[in-house]
Amino acid sequence: MVRAVRFHEPGGPEVLRIEDVPVREPGPGEVRIRVDAIGLNRAEVNFRRGTYLEVPRLPAGLGTEAAGEILAVGAGVDWAPGTAVSVIPAFSQNDYPVYAEEAVVPASALVRRPDGMDAVTGAAVWMPYVTAYGMVAEIVRVRPGDRVIVTAAANSIGVAALQVLRSLGAVPLATVPAPGHEAALRAAGAAEVLVTGPYDGPVTADLGRADLVLDAVGGPQVEQLVRACAPGGSVIVHGGLSGLPTPLPGGGYAAVWLRRYRVFEITGDPAALRRAIAFVTAGLRTGALQPVIDRVFGFDEVRAAHEYLDSPTRAPGKPVLLTR
Repeated sequence: MVRAVRFHEPGGPEVLRIEDVPVREPGPGEVRIRVDAIGLNRAEVNFRRGTYLEVPRLPAGLGTEAAGEILAVGAGVDWAPGTAVSVIPAFSQNDYPVYAEEAVVPASALVRRPDGMDAVTGAAVWMPYVTAYGMVAEIVRVRPGDRVIVTAAANSIGVAALQVLRSLGAVPLATVPAPGHEAALRAAGAAEVLVTGPYDGPVTADLGRADLVLDAVGGPQVEQLVRACAPGGSVIVHGGLSGLPTPLPGGGYAAVWLRRYRVFEITGDPAALRRAIAFVTAGLRTGALQPVIDRVFGFDEVRAAHEYLDSPTRAPGKPVLLTR
């Protein structure tokens, strides 16, 4: 038996429980890992609430991003026990939850952890950087000099996007709902930082003109983001922090491409995932990409970690949960 975080009904952080659960042996194409650290993402908040894109199968576990060590492998798996790895979000939380001391995950979702990279950092890499890479290298190809708006830039994907854009020679413009993180976002690569007001209200700052918008907010603000685009620009909506419906904007703006995006578009495509891993690995090696850890919580603090994860004013970077 191992300790795992589960919930028996949708709701707030108070529904999370730490329970003793059995861990099965890995089947074909699977591995069992010791989980040392867990990357926390807003997808888990929405999954816990019952507002995610898939319905939790109760009692449900959580999580798709982690770092640890391989304990056992199933048939057909070319990995060795004892290997330090990171787990890439490439599967359903219903099928392979990783909020636990040990977990079974698909071998195809593993990346070898570089020598010298600890588990906390290893749990903070892949969701942010692969998400950002997919938007600016697979969905739209960003060019040097492109002016790119990154909304909600203080979250982990926003910080990763600023670093990725800077490495590609783009000009990133970060937006935040309230002041307080300007210095950290400029350090991550933002050429400008704009305070645009609460997510559920109109944008209160002049956005100028953009070639691309990476939007984590959604809702009515999308119309203003579309209007901020130059002719031929793109708006990619990859989140819903506003909690409001995202209407299709009306007329009166330049020809703009508007679409939604999920990281599984990359992690579910083996060829695209290989390219993403190569890009991120190269960026880590050169120092162009430097994971930013916000806060580290103990396993018994999972409720507090979820409260913090859902705070609109938390510090830039990735919160991480330790299992031991």
